[in-house]
Amino acid sequence: MAENTTENESVTLFREYLRIPSVQPNVNYSDSVKFFKGQAEKLGLPIKVHYMSPNTPIVVITLSGKQPELPSVLLSSHMDVVPVYPKCWKHDPFSAYKDETGNIYARGAQDMKCVSIQYIETIKKYLQEKLNFKRTIHLCFTPDEETGSLFGIRKFIKTSEFAEMNIGFVLDEGKATPNEVFNVFYGERTIWGLTITCTGTTGHGSILYESTAGEKLQYIINKFMNWREREKTRLRNTNLEPGDVTSVNLTKINGGCQFNVLPPEISVSFDIRLAVEEDPKEMEEVVKSWCIEAGEGVSVEFKKDPIRVPPTKICDNNLWWAAFKRECNNMKLKINPCIFTGATDSRFIRNVGIPALGFSPMNHTTPLAHDHNEFLNENIFIKGLDIYYNIIKALASV
Repeated sequence: MAENTTENESVTLFREYLRIPSVQPNVNYSDSVKFFKGQAEKLGLPIKVHYMSPNTPIVVITLSGKQPELPSVLLSSHMDVVPVYPKCWKHDPFSAYKDETGNIYARGAQDMKCVSIQYIETIKKYLQEKLNFKRTIHLCFTPDEETGSLFGIRKFIKTSEFAEMNIGFVLDEGKATPNEVFNVFYGERTIWGLTITCTGTTGHGSILYESTAGEKLQYIINKFMNWREREKTRLRNTNLEPGDVTSVNLTKINGGCQFNVLPPEISVSFDIRLAVEEDPKEMEEVVKSWCIEAGEGVSVEFKKDPIRVPPTKICDNNLWWAAFKRECNNMKLKINPCIFTGATDSRFIRNVGIPALGFSPMNHTTPLAHDHNEFLNENIFIKGLDIYYNIIKALASV
């Protein structure tokens, strides 16, 4: 499609940013940093780049408030995007192709380069209108969110530079919804991965030996799949949403060398996202008991220490939530406070006691984060600018 010379300037900037292939793994962030330095210069605002490792920059642009001693507002977004399968895309995933309906196709269109540009354009409008708020606003563009943020916000929050920013509240990413409602995420489930290894009798594949690894594996898989079915039943038969239940998914099975040789060892891995009310320590004991029941030679390895984070309070006593909700009501937006099904940088923010909400103004949009042919319509993107304009103004005035 030919470029439209009357295209909204914000959309043009959005497409420019989408063309920077900050794709995992082994991201080169230099072009992204250069892009944000250019935007800071145009805005006339100070910018700082903090390196959590030689190749993982944290970029911060700051709009100072009239009362800088007050806790500030952090607008967080990540620069990296997940890999693509180019053959599965209608258009080059890093071309930011716009079709005749205004759909902009690109990796990161929804997750979450749209939000980064909407933040910048919102601040630009404040400056044009010479608005000055009580609280300082920081725009933070982070690396490595898609790979666990080991050298991203997870590390940055432990630095003196972060402490000096005096953050009181964080606005982070949400996700698209196919209907009129906007989801607002006030918490996340606990990421809980584990691998169970079953050892047993080996020998010729034609003999019915006792105590084989396969028999023990079946017992273990049945336990987890029964758990999974219980959670699916809860989801089907109640008003619960996907983030309110525990998800249990078998993701890997390893073992065996040949079809007629009984393997001495088989392992199975599960990706589990524990519901907010579930205690990982209690579930750990349950899984250990299943291993004992399965038979001798069955062991479990838990992947890292899970971060169980209390959700942000969504009540009028939380002035940040009250301001957010009030502005949504003023704009007559239908919002649905809920628990995020996946994981974002917000979990690290909440873990140090800072309230955070996940919100991306993308309704009437097919959710395609991490999927082929990810796109965002330009009209939805433009409407999001007005939504952020009001919400961020309210937060900076709390």
